Amino acid sequence: MSETLGPWARWVAAARPRTLPAAAVPVVVGAAASGGGVEWVNSALAAVVALALQIATNFANDYADGVRGTDAQRVGPFRLTASGLVPARRVHTAAGVAFGVAAVAGLVLSARTSWVLVALGATAIAAGYLYTGGPRPYGYLGLGEVFVLAYFGFLATVGTAYVQHRSIASAAWWLGLVTGAMACALLEANNLRDVSSDRAAGKWTLAARLGRRGGGWLFVAWVLAAFAGLAAAHLWWVGAVALLVYAPAVRLALSAQEGRALLPLLRLSARSQLVVGACAVIALRVTLP
Repeated sequence: MSETLGPWARWVAAARPRTLPAAAVPVVVGAAASGGGVEWVNSALAAVVALALQIATNFANDYADGVRGTDAQRVGPFRLTASGLVPARRVHTAAGVAFGVAAVAGLVLSARTSWVLVALGATAIAAGYLYTGGPRPYGYLGLGEVFVLAYFGFLATVGTAYVQHRSIASAAWWLGLVTGAMACALLEANNLRDVSSDRAAGKWTLAARLGRRGGGWLFVAWVLAAFAGLAAAHLWWVGAVALLVYAPAVRLALSAQEGRALLPLLRLSARSQLVVGACAVIALRVTLP
């Protein structure tokens, strides 16, 4: 595949477009959860922060796993560093640029709302880089879900709700669980596929620690956590939709398939996240004043 991709297409593929719902959905849901009108400028800035942070983390992961040799035997989508088609230092620079975009947008958003967001944004950038970067990456220790749930769940959703009208509706916290759980399911879709190669490379993600079968049930647990959050937010019909649209992904996660046969799991998870996010926004705009 890498030989057929042009220079720009390689960068787009390495940005991992199917992971971007993990960044976009929390922002849209958070804006809808605030009630009242949407503050479009602040929402756009929050979206830039979230998307840039996701892309930066993806590039940083590409670089760190590539130079460590973790991606040498991977079965997943194209990676810039491991392919050897792009110098590692360029991938590292691209990650830095994307983190910089997130920082600048975050500073502007903070100036418009609260400077507390500067500190939160700084921890998010550090967490994104240290996921697989640094001397002791926490993603290799099975702690990646903590970062995803905290930053692509609660912080992105509750933070976006806050920057609308400087207040936080109680439903935003439950919806932070929903978006974070769906983002974690997306993470498991990646990690389940790579269980064998990650174990061989010494990358002990939570899925790698639990094994193929245990990792499949972990995927199910995140889907159920999303349903629980929707139920707690009194969005029962959206919860029913979530169980329905995630059903194909759950079946694949609990199957005996391994490696490349699990590639569709990422697509199914991303699509489900978008559908549930859209339904949640519709439900919130109908029910909230």
